Amino acid sequence: MRKIRKIVMTVLLSSGIVLGGISFKAVTQQNDAQAATTKVINWRKPSQNKAYPSFKAHKGTWLYVSTKRQKVYFHYKNKITYIMNCSTGKTNTPTPKGTYHIQAEHGKSFSGAAGGARYWVSWKGHGVYLFHSVPINSKGQYIISEAKKLGHKASHGCIRLAVPDAKWLYVHVPVGTKVVIH
Repeated sequence: MRKIRKIVMTVLLSSGIVLGGISFKAVTQQNDAQAATTKVINWRKPSQNKAYPSFKAHKGTWLYVSTKRQKVYFHYKNKITYIMNCSTGKTNTPTPKGTYHIQAEHGKSFSGAAGGARYWVSWKGHGVYLFHSVPINSKGQYIISEAKKLGHKASHGCIRLAVPDAKWLYVHVPVGTKVVIH
């Protein structure tokens, strides 16, 4: 029903039809301008202004990663308890889709000639595919241009998170936690 309503409104708005004495052409142009501007996610702050979920109190919590929405959803029973912004793999370096589990490999940082990241947790390949912070350079400094891509496909297959989100996940998410990526 929402989809049909959206299609009808799009047709009405794009054609500049006047209904009830109100022209929708100006509204369309305003919406187009708003859509053209992309909100930059603050990678220095948690994704939400609420407490992170408790894995001790909510045993059985699992994570759902939406590559379409660029979000990590924390599920407990039939409820979403927290949502994190993320960046999954680019088109030519996609994040593998499927069901995985948090693995034992994790660390405070990794780096190489091409850079690295902080607060990493493995979910596939025992250190190959990770949740981690936005990237850092070889000097350990966050790469601002890459950090600004949070919320958009930007990685080589790993799942990038805001720094506090990555740190919290690194400290609190237990080995064996289910991760579903779609």
